[in-house]
Amino acid sequence: MGSSRLRIFDPHVERKDSALLLGRELPLPTFDVPYFKYIDEEDEEDEWSSRSQSSTEDDSVDSLLSDRYVVVSGTPEKILEHLLNDLHLEEVQDKETETLLDDFLLTYTVFMTTDDLCQALLRQYPSTNHQGKEEILDISYRKRKVLHLVSQWTSLYKDWLHEDENLKQFLKTIYRNVLDDVYEYPVLEKDLKEFQKLLGMHRRHTVDEYSPHRKHKAIFHQFSLKENWLQNRGTVNETEEVFCRVYITEHSYVSVKTKVSTTAQEIVKIVAEKLQHSQEDLALVAVSFSGEKHELQPNDMAITKALESSVRMFVFRKDLTDTLNPFAENDEAQQRSVRILGINTWDLALELTSFDWSLFNLVHEQELIYFTFSRQGSEENTVNLSLLLQRCNEVQLWVATEILLCSQLCKRVQLVKKFIKIAAHCKAQRNLNSFFAIVMGLNTASVSRLSQTWERIPGKFKKLFTELESLTDPSLNHKAYRDAFKKMKSPKIPFMPLLLKDVTFIHEGNKTFLDNLVNFEKLHMIADTVRTLRHCRRNQFGSEVSPKEHLELKSYVHHLHIIDNQQMLFELSHRIEPRV
Repeated sequence: MGSSRLRIFDPHVERKDSALLLGRELPLPTFDVPYFKYIDEEDEEDEWSSRSQSSTEDDSVDSLLSDRYVVVSGTPEKILEHLLNDLHLEEVQDKETETLLDDFLLTYTVFMTTDDLCQALLRQYPSTNHQGKEEILDISYRKRKVLHLVSQWTSLYKDWLHEDENLKQFLKTIYRNVLDDVYEYPVLEKDLKEFQKLLGMHRRHTVDEYSPHRKHKAIFHQFSLKENWLQNRGTVNETEEVFCRVYITEHSYVSVKTKVSTTAQEIVKIVAEKLQHSQEDLALVAVSFSGEKHELQPNDMAITKALESSVRMFVFRKDLTDTLNPFAENDEAQQRSVRILGINTWDLALELTSFDWSLFNLVHEQELIYFTFSRQGSEENTVNLSLLLQRCNEVQLWVATEILLCSQLCKRVQLVKKFIKIAAHCKAQRNLNSFFAIVMGLNTASVSRLSQTWERIPGKFKKLFTELESLTDPSLNHKAYRDAFKKMKSPKIPFMPLLLKDVTFIHEGNKTFLDNLVNFEKLHMIADTVRTLRHCRRNQFGSEVSPKEHLELKSYVHHLHIIDNQQMLFELSHRIEPRV
């Protein structure tokens, strides 16, 4: 930081005069917090400040303060203007400009609305009034820069903003502008075609069609919404898959991932198989918060009802007198948990990884920013991230549930060994999300107190578990985990709660605005952290499980039986191993 050079850009100074200020060195007061830096421009009142720093650092994925940087602080308009000035249209951008562009697009929602950005871009798109040939070239180049930035923006966000009315209107307006301009500036034809591809337009045009004498009809194609089960915005399609909880008791449920078109009969079958219970005497019931019960008929679409916020889905006995009691001490309960003991641990870990990857792969980088800054409507904008965090929590509870529902000591010992091996395989498969969840599940107080069980665990398994535990050690800001994760090649799945903690730490440790200027250094640190997702997803996971085994494992992993009440877990723990 000591060698940084601060450059001041004053919009009221002529260009030739301002060039004299580029080399002026000014003090740059800083306040350091662990791992991150807090930039405070107390003495500057200009609309814009910038610094340039040479660096020989590696472009490390996990480095939160990577090489360079250009912008320290400024008003949104001046940051955008500087970005467009430095932008060039060659195929490969210089690293600093590319990073600045990505930082701006990832974090603009922190300091301006989408409508603000749209209006600012329209103001940056120059009018066609000109005098000489040089000015024509300048104007066309500026127009192309704006179009390039819009292209990068929409490419980065994909479906994220597909319902934003301001963006829709902006794209219509900018497209009309280009249609009007392309006859006078033929160089825009290539950009227009790229823009058409971006919008999903397939109609071919020639320069003659862009004549200003021709009446244009704006063509606009809304961004396509991927039909996946995680994009929970807009109308839910019957072919989409969703999460739902089917409760067995007040604090125990089966987490079900299934299509929206799934019937009540199919849901009952899933729960019955999971609990190893006869399907014939079970019924699916929608219970409102007021306690009113509504039994669903076998062919009713159960998920549509389950998606209502005021309703919980329960499995009752058909006379509706009572829910199931999977915790009863009887012969049937004695046989539980045998199924998982017969499953290959590597294949089970691989299916867990495949499931987590399907969640992680659809988490948009913006979701971490919305989650951290808690902007209005953040719940709608963090659906995928919330599901991944929910899954991590459910895997942890699933581990405890499986162990504590196994009343036979010898089988319980086998189960603990099984989960230790699954955790090791998850680490080998670079799925740190499930790895952490399983280790934390084994360390749950209701499980760790089972002294009789742990005494019978062989020494080599205890040693392996100790090694796995060391990666979850939070000391030195989770140094063990960070070092191990950094060495792993992509694709890999990070432990998402820790990544969110990093973003939150940067946010809470640094001001977003300094003297009414955007603290862009802070936003760069946030963007650098969020880009971890991108680097983790450079490659795709492949499945190594045979088709037949895959279907059986998929059914098991997609429908986990979970007890989400700590008191109930402790009661089960004391039942199988009473306090001496």
